[in-house]
Amino acid sequence: MIQIAVMGYGTVGSGVVEVIEKNKEEINKKSGEAINIKYILDLRDFPGDPYADKVVHDVEQILNDPEVKIICETMGGLKPAYDFTKRALLLGKSVCTSNKELVAVHGPELIQIAHENKCNYLFEASVGGGIPIIRPLNYSLTAEKIDAITGILNGTTNYILSKMEKEGADFDDVLKEAQEKGYAEKNPEADVEGYDACRKIAILSSLMCGKNVKYQDIYTEGITQITAVDFIYAKAMGKTIKLLAQSKEEEGAFFAMVAPFMIGREHPLSMVNDVFNAVCVHGNMLGESMYYGRGAGKLPTASAVVSDVVDCARHIGKVIMCFWDQGDVTLTGIEQASRRFFVRVAGENERKAMETFQSIHVVEADVPGEFAFVTELMTEKEFNEKAEKTGIISRIRIE
Repeated sequence: MIQIAVMGYGTVGSGVVEVIEKNKEEINKKSGEAINIKYILDLRDFPGDPYADKVVHDVEQILNDPEVKIICETMGGLKPAYDFTKRALLLGKSVCTSNKELVAVHGPELIQIAHENKCNYLFEASVGGGIPIIRPLNYSLTAEKIDAITGILNGTTNYILSKMEKEGADFDDVLKEAQEKGYAEKNPEADVEGYDACRKIAILSSLMCGKNVKYQDIYTEGITQITAVDFIYAKAMGKTIKLLAQSKEEEGAFFAMVAPFMIGREHPLSMVNDVFNAVCVHGNMLGESMYYGRGAGKLPTASAVVSDVVDCARHIGKVIMCFWDQGDVTLTGIEQASRRFFVRVAGENERKAMETFQSIHVVEADVPGEFAFVTELMTEKEFNEKAEKTGIISRIRIE
């Protein structure tokens, strides 16, 4: 029997316990050995909870127990999760986590410590909730040179944009509704400003190139400036608007960014709506492959954590390879990236816009007092210089 501990009995932690208990027969069969939850670490007591007798308040009880081989870290944040995780790995205990912040900041260090101590640090649940994406990058696509990853990696923002498009509603109104339904936090900044998606694409980008992509270096733009009027234009163009997190390797340059994009209806990510997430991976031999599912939520995320538990149980005392070195990748500034832009200007600036941008495609939509167009292919730097001369209302990149 393999003894495990769960650190943090909140939404995901309680989900981990539920998944293990409900699917015990399947999990034990796939692990090759029975898995038992010996401890649940939390500051609180849970009187009346069916697993209240497993709750402990002192992490030393878990770390000093040689029977505990695997730990599920579902605490979130950097402290004390980093210290607890590092100590566990140094003791040869494998750690499975859903903590994207910790993985994004300390991932390569913790992976190395795990490997040096013949255990594993696995983090399938840190990106895309229940969508299997880390494992495919590490195992299934090993014959590929991955050169691009593009995804919808945040359910809250995708729900908001889907609702704005469907109902013609404004951002503030939909955000308030999302908060009432529990899809958005009371302080939604991490989601709506793109920070959550930024950490996730940093993790995927690091696995893509095998070196560390620092999330702090990734250009990040949220959805707070997207309006109902933008969706009127998008509909007229046969497009939709999504918050995309992407990384690309082109001719030795490595780009990564998070921003709203207009995408055509033929794009597979255009069909990803509400709280769902999806990731498109491009390999040089395979071409495009797509991974879709619930990107958050108690049980989907817990299911991904438990899948890592099963993997660790199969490899007690053995290292599961993960290529993510500590050397940092130098990202190419996005000002050098080339793309087309959708642009809105006030009606009186039409002539100035046409003179400045020259080769444009005019967008006709029922929006009085405005002139809208799509630019030709140009670098971000070139666009910004021309936009400054023109005085634009807004711009959205086109994928």
